[in-house]
Amino acid sequence: MKILKYLFLFALLSFVALTVFVATQKGDFSVERSKVINSPRATVYNYLNDFRNYEDFESWSVEDPTIKMTYANKTSGNGATFYWDGTDGKGNSIILKTKEGESIDQKMQFDGTEADINWTLKDTLNGKTKVTWKGKGTMSFLFKIYTALHGGSDRVIGTIYEKSLANIDKNLDYETKTFAFTVDGVVKKTETPYIKQTFTSEIAKVSKNARIVIPKLIHFSETNGLSAVGKPFIIYHTYDTKTGLAKISICLPINKEISTSSGSDILAGKLNGFDAVKTTLNGDYSHRNEAIAKTTAYINNQKIIPDLSWSHLEILTLSKLDVKASSKLVTEIYFPIKPKVVPAAAVTDPVYAPENTGETTSEPRTEQPRTEPVKRKPAAPAPAPTQTPAQEEDSEF
Repeated sequence: MKILKYLFLFALLSFVALTVFVATQKGDFSVERSKVINSPRATVYNYLNDFRNYEDFESWSVEDPTIKMTYANKTSGNGATFYWDGTDGKGNSIILKTKEGESIDQKMQFDGTEADINWTLKDTLNGKTKVTWKGKGTMSFLFKIYTALHGGSDRVIGTIYEKSLANIDKNLDYETKTFAFTVDGVVKKTETPYIKQTFTSEIAKVSKNARIVIPKLIHFSETNGLSAVGKPFIIYHTYDTKTGLAKISICLPINKEISTSSGSDILAGKLNGFDAVKTTLNGDYSHRNEAIAKTTAYINNQKIIPDLSWSHLEILTLSKLDVKASSKLVTEIYFPIKPKVVPAAAVTDPVYAPENTGETTSEPRTEQPRTEPVKRKPAAPAPAPTQTPAQEEDSEF
């Protein structure tokens, strides 16, 4: 009994000594890890800038199957937030500041531990990206004990960063390289009314702009008693690969034609029916140019005449608003073409049969020309056409 008592006292004294030791240690930490990711910088940035992807690469969520992620309405860009709850505790993170394609600043809290998080991205050779992940903050008392027993904060947090960076590389390598596209041939697109926002965008940022604009269009349609009758689509009025710019209209098809009030940033229009060559892209948007090149080759080989008055149309059959995995995206691309001209049937001169007069003749009867002109009542002049502002928006082309 005395031995057990002494062992108990020893354990208690050891715990007290450890507690005192930990309490007197600084709770501040600063950890940094870097890795070269085998994906373009824009792809890596978009991936890190969307909290929906974090459960797929953060090592603590990957290794804890019980963890539950909760997302706010805004999951990417400044002000985006998400929360998690697992066996190891609860936490949340918010994006404070972003610099497009270059850096992301975040604030994280985890069971009393607070940290300022910074991601920086740099281009490397062969289109790869060097990602540096920094964390700086103050540990809670329990986390100080945990790190003290497991080799220190740099080792504990650094291991988490290293595993997570490896997951990012693995995930992106698969997601961006898993794609396919098919040229489906000539189809007819029917007309449809829609609401839209039109502006000039960098081609690389069209997908990001679509994720911002489409929820606005959906909110507008719901607020005004309209119904969406299909997937959102993007009209490319121009597509300049030299400047990297495109004039686009991001559209939501609706159930009826409308006119919007003056000054509204959301306008109404109608997509006229047109003939097109359709191509289906399964996978990341970064392969759009490959799909366009394949379709252009098809048009040339089939001796189809393209309609060059505008560029093309993309229907976001499955977009980033529907699925988070790039490999699961589906985009239908329609390239306008001029309809084939069907030759008119040959017209022959009419043959007049002779009247049956009961007489027999060997000469054909000749139709006599009319000597008096036919007098017709002049038609009333047609009224001048009028056009309302809503009608001016009817056609996009």
